[in-house]
Amino acid sequence: MSAQGNAKPVITDVFVEGARKGWGIATSSTLPNVVMAFIIIKALEITGALKGLGMVFAPLMGLFGLPGEAAAVLIGGWMSMGGGIGVAIGLFEKGIITGEHLAILAPAIYLMGSQVQYLGRILGVIGTRAKRIPLMIAISVVNAFIAMLLMRVII
Repeated sequence: MSAQGNAKPVITDVFVEGARKGWGIATSSTLPNVVMAFIIIKALEITGALKGLGMVFAPLMGLFGLPGEAAAVLIGGWMSMGGGIGVAIGLFEKGIITGEHLAILAPAIYLMGSQVQYLGRILGVIGTRAKRIPLMIAISVVNAFIAMLLMRVII
């Protein structure tokens, strides 16, 4: 074996490699989801569907101290965490939700985030029985709602 085979990697090389991998994740996964979320919010706003969504979900979201439009964050987050964050930022930018609302929504995004993506990528691949999947989804959603209630109390 050569001396190079036993050499430890230089910290700067490790950092640069990590940065390359991070950049790849950001540009191939996170950024497209966030851009998609901004486009969805704009489309919902232009069509008036965002106001309709707000009216339909106002009673439920009101339990958490949130406007009805905040349901879009949960729906977006359920499909993709990056998308949920993008929707939240879009609604925050428009003044529909506040920083307090973001604090209430954040745990829910992560507790039930990306389930649509995970259904095919993970649960199907590992052979999860189809009849158990709705229960698994329901548990995550219930956990998210409990977290929002707790966050409302804390904040």
